[in-house]
Amino acid sequence: MADLSVNYDGLFQAQLDRLRDDGDYRVFADLERHRGAFPRATAHKGDGQSEVTVWCSNDYLGMGQHPAVLAAMHEALDTVGAGAGGTRNISGTTHQHVLLEQELADLHGKEAALLFTSGYVSNWASLGTLAARIPDCLVLSDALNHASMIEGIRHSRADRQIWKHNDLADLEAKLAAQPPDRPKLIAFESVYSMDGDIAPIERICDLAERYNALTYLDEVHAVGLYGPRGGGISERDGLAHRIDVIEGTLGKAFGVMGGYITASAALCDFVRSFASGLIFTTALPPAVAAGARASIRHLKYSQDERAAQKARVAEVRARLDEIGIPHLDNDSHIIPVIVGDPIKCKYIADVLMQDYGIYIQPINYPTVPKGTERLRITPSPVHSQADIDHLVGALRTLWAQCQLARLPMAAQ
Repeated sequence: MADLSVNYDGLFQAQLDRLRDDGDYRVFADLERHRGAFPRATAHKGDGQSEVTVWCSNDYLGMGQHPAVLAAMHEALDTVGAGAGGTRNISGTTHQHVLLEQELADLHGKEAALLFTSGYVSNWASLGTLAARIPDCLVLSDALNHASMIEGIRHSRADRQIWKHNDLADLEAKLAAQPPDRPKLIAFESVYSMDGDIAPIERICDLAERYNALTYLDEVHAVGLYGPRGGGISERDGLAHRIDVIEGTLGKAFGVMGGYITASAALCDFVRSFASGLIFTTALPPAVAAGARASIRHLKYSQDERAAQKARVAEVRARLDEIGIPHLDNDSHIIPVIVGDPIKCKYIADVLMQDYGIYIQPINYPTVPKGTERLRITPSPVHSQADIDHLVGALRTLWAQCQLARLPMAAQ
């Protein structure tokens, strides 16, 4: 009798082996950050551990280590305990959540805010709900939008069109082809996290107003970092009042965890009432909400962290130019060093970690297109002059030794 059973593990392993062969298999670095000494961390490996300096964190300003943030979390933990107790609808909305939403609405100058468990969920749930429930809605999505935005739009099953990245002529052509009274939603980001380029927000707003479209702006890589109070590129450029929905995260420059949208009271209530990604998931722990609120409040008034980070970014760029290390030119805080091959990219990252104690995670497909694999460097205020010198020296030595194009292709 024929064996009709399915070897599921064999199926899984075959696809994992293909990932390895293509150089796209990912290994998580097992890190233990040092409180008060970040970017120092301990890297745990099977054969022991080593000390490393982290150069690829999205905790852009080091706020995950800030005393005000830690104190707020300790206080909330001691006062109300660990968990939220359930979903926001049943028993999980605490006073810390309410205060955080008020803080976020104020940050962006909006009537209301709505808190989610992550930036991914806030995009997926909000875009999915808006596009699905606005009758005959057409979503116009930038070609380089984050996976969370893409998945939310797909989940909505609304009509969608992809416009060329930051291409206003293509966006306008697609808008102009629609009936004037058809509901339209333009979804885009301010800072694109892999290339570090910035959207032409003002001109997108002009088109949205001309063609009667809603605007949905993802500011996750900009909140905390730009604007006089950390409200993002839209605040920096005086455009927040022209954006219908501003989405952000609490897990990057604010150094904690969570996602959110800010908008009109009616829109936020609409998403709150219909979004399954909010209705059916347990709320963030109150201590996390308290820590995020403390971080936001601090960065509304302190310019020190933003100024120091800007200076570090400028210095690293200049030093890389001096030694001939190619990196994408952009106006943001993200420094992408393009390698262009997944195996080479992993090799460089491994040598940096093993020989120099520098942790930069290689970025490969599907995060970026094949052939554009890169090292994504994110200087922060907590990187010292000695850290910069060590990074630049290591890259100089590595580039000279390997001459990049002749790196050993089989190195793992």
